[in-house]
Amino acid sequence: MSMTKHDQILAHIESLPVGDKISVRGIAKMLSVSEGTAYRAIKEAENVGLVSTIQRVGTIRIETKAKENIKNLTFKEIVKIIDGDVLAGKKGLKKPLDKFIIGAMTEKSMLRYITPGALMIVGDREGVQRLALNNGAAVLLTGGFEVSQNIIDLADEVKMPILRTSHDTFTVGTLINRAISDQMIKKDIVLVEDIQTPESETRYMTTKDTVEDYFKLVEKTGYTRFPVVNKSNRLVGMVTAKDVSDKSLTQSIEKVMTKDPRHAKSHMSVASIGHQMIWDGLEIIPVVEDDLTLVGIISRQDVMRTVQLAQKQPQAAHKLTDHITNQIVEKEMPEKGDAVFTFVVTPQMINNLGTLSFGVLNQIISSVVRSTMLSRYNFHSVIEQSSLYYFKLIQMDSEIEIRTQVIEVGRRSGKVEVSVYKDNIVSAKAIAVCQLMDPV
Repeated sequence: MSMTKHDQILAHIESLPVGDKISVRGIAKMLSVSEGTAYRAIKEAENVGLVSTIQRVGTIRIETKAKENIKNLTFKEIVKIIDGDVLAGKKGLKKPLDKFIIGAMTEKSMLRYITPGALMIVGDREGVQRLALNNGAAVLLTGGFEVSQNIIDLADEVKMPILRTSHDTFTVGTLINRAISDQMIKKDIVLVEDIQTPESETRYMTTKDTVEDYFKLVEKTGYTRFPVVNKSNRLVGMVTAKDVSDKSLTQSIEKVMTKDPRHAKSHMSVASIGHQMIWDGLEIIPVVEDDLTLVGIISRQDVMRTVQLAQKQPQAAHKLTDHITNQIVEKEMPEKGDAVFTFVVTPQMINNLGTLSFGVLNQIISSVVRSTMLSRYNFHSVIEQSSLYYFKLIQMDSEIEIRTQVIEVGRRSGKVEVSVYKDNIVSAKAIAVCQLMDPV
């Protein structure tokens, strides 16, 4: 299949050296396309990280960033994390890391902990190195030690890597533990690809279909909203009952559809898409690839179910926000719409001045607003906008009291006033506007 003009422009941009300047007019002239087509392709290139627009400089070709999301933490990734080198067993670098073990015990004692896919962190102990390799584990040497030729040959034979770093054991353990924790947190983030209905199960229409075809599809499926694709299976519109109302049965879908509809991509988070769907009142959003090829749909019902379920799940790996919200205790319930919370400022939450960080205070306020809307009205919520006024600095180890008062609750949004007290004196005030999701 020949490339479209859009794809040709993207391919041309990708072939340019890093640092080259790009303009709509220049691309249009060079590739003999319209400036509108060039503009859309350049915006797409910016979305996927091929170019960047810098004020007073213009649009330039940039180095494509590698994806930071490590789906499987491999030994190759560990080499980068510890700033190390590979001594042997390079064929095993792509194998996933299961866990790590610090070799500070006797060989007999540590045998029970060694499993295939593990990483043995050890110094100049050849017996432990051999024990690990013979039981399917990799070896990481701390302190920059060398290994014997026998161990190198064994690593190549069993195809498990021997890594080396100049860092000490504690530093290495901390770095790897952080990487594993980060990986677990990323796995907790639900993406569109995790819940989307695949293209093979998606009902959609083509530009050549008619209004009569629309009604047949409605009767067959019971749905009233469908993506519309062109002959290359690229998304070009959405059609709903409102679009076809009072239209001739022979009218082309291309003439009545809503063009350039909102769409999602598989790597986006479900939370961000849910925010967009609720605010814009959308029931479904098509999921597309970078070139707008349809790969499925995501429904508002699936999004809400996923978001609500995720908020009820315990976290396997703790984030800073978890640490903050876990310190918040609801004190009492004076009346409908109001709530009182207490909070103790810990050392992790202060800035260089020794006072409560402005960012942490924002997170506290967001958490109590969400708790208030959930406990009083059974609504999950997302903070849309907040205005925070910090009057008096709050010191470390201070116990603060947070009082919320719901000012307004509508169908889609709510407004909450938050007052922060230290020793019964107002230290901060905030007004938060939150977007309300479907009731629990």
